[in-house]
Amino acid sequence: MSFAELLDHVGGMGRFQIIYAILLAIPVFMTASHNLLQNFIAATSEHHCHDLLRVSVPMDSNQQPEKCHRFVTTQWQLLDSNATVTNLTKLETEPCADGWVYDKSIFTSTIITEWDLVCDSRQLKQMAQSIYMAGVLAGGIIFGGLSDRFGRRSLLIWCYLQMAVTGTSTAFSPSFTAYCIFRFLTGMAFSGIAMNAVEWTPTRTRAVVGTMHGYCFSIGQCILAGVAYAIPNWRWLQLVVSLPYFICFIYSWWFVESARWLVIAGRPDEAVKQLQRVARINRKKEEGDKLNTEVLRSNMQKEIASAKSSYTFIDLVRTPVVRRISFCLCFVWFSTSFAYYGLAMDLQNFSVNIFLIQLVSGAVDFPAKFISVLTIGFIGRRFTQALTLILAGLSVLANIFVPQDLKTLRTVLAVVGKGCLAASFNCVYLYTSELYPTVIRQTGMGFSNTMARLGSIIAPLVKMLEEYIPFLPLIIYGAAPIISGIAATFLPETLNVPLPETIEELKSPSLINLSSYGSRSIPLIIFVALF
Repeated sequence: MSFAELLDHVGGMGRFQIIYAILLAIPVFMTASHNLLQNFIAATSEHHCHDLLRVSVPMDSNQQPEKCHRFVTTQWQLLDSNATVTNLTKLETEPCADGWVYDKSIFTSTIITEWDLVCDSRQLKQMAQSIYMAGVLAGGIIFGGLSDRFGRRSLLIWCYLQMAVTGTSTAFSPSFTAYCIFRFLTGMAFSGIAMNAVEWTPTRTRAVVGTMHGYCFSIGQCILAGVAYAIPNWRWLQLVVSLPYFICFIYSWWFVESARWLVIAGRPDEAVKQLQRVARINRKKEEGDKLNTEVLRSNMQKEIASAKSSYTFIDLVRTPVVRRISFCLCFVWFSTSFAYYGLAMDLQNFSVNIFLIQLVSGAVDFPAKFISVLTIGFIGRRFTQALTLILAGLSVLANIFVPQDLKTLRTVLAVVGKGCLAASFNCVYLYTSELYPTVIRQTGMGFSNTMARLGSIIAPLVKMLEEYIPFLPLIIYGAAPIISGIAATFLPETLNVPLPETIEELKSPSLINLSSYGSRSIPLIIFVALF
């Protein structure tokens, strides 16, 4: 029997697995908070120079105080309501020299108000989010290798502790530089938590557990809106979403090391003990007592041989079929993450209640993911992947032509776009695991996740381009998923198709439908997206 069959032998999705899945899901609620936290702790409040408003600060075209300039000389004549003052626009101005006054009616304190990240320093806000996402990328690379060397359990415990310590330390940051450093380390821990879930879920229920964790992330986005509304001070908000990880760190010591990893690492005696422990919790003690190292080795020869096989990134581009799969998935993963965080981290741009739009943008994931599950299962992966990306891109591009005063319509289009991108994420995780052969599946998933992290790093930086052309970021955020949606139509369909175990099997005539590409479906998918 395989390792999957061994899990069924000791209880399958029994009491142990259910408890395990719940304990792993609890931290997921808060990972959403850390990913999107800067929408609130880095919210930009209305501000103007720290001077006498009437006589020192000029008005902009909307008759609001200028945010970044003041008069060089005090204009006392403006206090006289009967005086006629002309050519105010010709009066000499200069940058604010004595700090700023901030509107604290919504947020009493943010990193913007504390460290004056406005005017000439306003781009540091976007830089801070990119630094956090860079930490997520670094964590995936570093902790991925360490988990293969030291085990899943020990790395997961460490990442809970690191998330708790660095997240809490962020709340006490004495400077913006320290804030960025702690946020980078928090991003690393987030990546370790996301990728190092212990491997005790049976194959047949893995999709269900994965979907549950996905919905937990969406619920976490909704919870963040309420918590941020209740806690308008950024330091307290940062503290509240970080301290619970100390609890996760404490109960994670109960976790069991992956028996599969123990066998592959040459520690079958420990693997037997862990399987027997799981069997006892699942009330399958007799079945667990029948296991020994010889049984384990004989039934996991395939996994052991596969682990010893040496495959690298080069194997993702070695043959034409795999090369095309990798090339298309590169676009899909990058664009999905790029556009997703481009929208999710720009809530203030829609000029509506930021707490309400955070709640709605989180809630839209539920119907979006549910519909994608239906289309994935009945219509196919390729159609779902391409349609969600193209529809998301069109929704983003449509906002370019909507006037700024139509706030509701702009918000609806943005929420629809984010929902489509959430559905795209839901599809691409499954699709990628089915496209790559077993021997390079983990390598392919690692490469794909790297592309997604690069997209999330670049997304905040693109927002800076609005300083030069206001609608340029929307063009880029919209065009990227449309291009990747078209690229997705060239991927093979995997619905009801036997999956390949080796790279050579992709060349087999029996799997010719797996290596055929559906460019003819492009017009149909675009038509459906438009109408």
